[in-house]
This record gives sequence, C-alpha cells and structure tokens, in this order.
Amino acid sequence: MSIDSYLKKHTEALVKDVGIEAACDLTGKSKATIGRYYSEQDEHSDRFMPIDVVAQLEAAARYPHVTSALAELRGITFSYDAERRNAQSAGINSDVVALAQRFGMLMAEYNNAIADGRISVNEAKRLLRETLAIQQVLLEMKLNLEEEAGH
Repeated sequence: MSIDSYLKKHTEALVKDVGIEAACDLTGKSKATIGRYYSEQDEHSDRFMPIDVVAQLEAAARYPHVTSALAELRGITFSYDAERRNAQSAGINSDVVALAQRFGMLMAEYNNAIADGRISVNEAKRLLRETLAIQQVLLEMKLNLEEEAGH
C-alpha cells in the first residue's frame, strides 16, 4: 500500500469515526470536500485533508487516526496525555482483563473472516477496529505502568 493510500484510508477512518455530518459541521466543509480528502480516485489523488481540519476532527474522534498513521509511517509510537483520556482505567488489573477481552474479540473476528478462505474489505475493517481497540488498551496499560513506576 502506498503512503498516499495509507493516509487516505486513515483519513476515511477519522471521518467515519466522527460521522460525515458532524465532520461537516465541525469543519465548515461540504460532504463533497470531505469526501475528496479520502477519495482514491485519480482526480483526487493529490488532495489531502489540511492539518487544521485533521486537528478539529481528531479532537472530536475516539481515536487520532491520522496522527497515528503519520506516527506509524515514521516508526514512532506515542501515548495519550493522561488529562485527555476519555475514560480512566481502574488500574493495571482491569487493563489486563480488558486486553484479554479485546484480544478474544479480535480472534473471533479473525476466525469469522477466514472461514471462507479470504478476508473481505468489511472483514478487514472489523479486524482493524479490533486492532485499534487493543492498541488503546495497551496505551492505558502503558500509562498505568509508568504511573506505578513513578515516571
């Protein structure tokens, strides 16, 4: 997958996370403009979402899809600011349980996806959502472990 395609896929995930109507309201952009930012059609291949629009949408999203994609492209990992977390975890023990549950859900999705010998686009999207959920749990675990270690 090319960098352009990778960024467009994550831009689409961001818009879908927020919702197209909400994305339009938050940014003042039309549905057509928002759609062009993640369209992979040749005539839109050079159009990307401006960084200020990304920031507006990521502030409303459950996950910073585009920021995460940019970090991954550079081999960078990041963690959330403790003050910005949506829901506080109950500590490392609850994080381990949540991780096991999310991993179980990922494996169930994977089992369903490969039942016919191929993974469809929709199945891949469900697997990606579960993978992102695991990543969020791991970030919570990391923050809790850092807090316990006194960092």
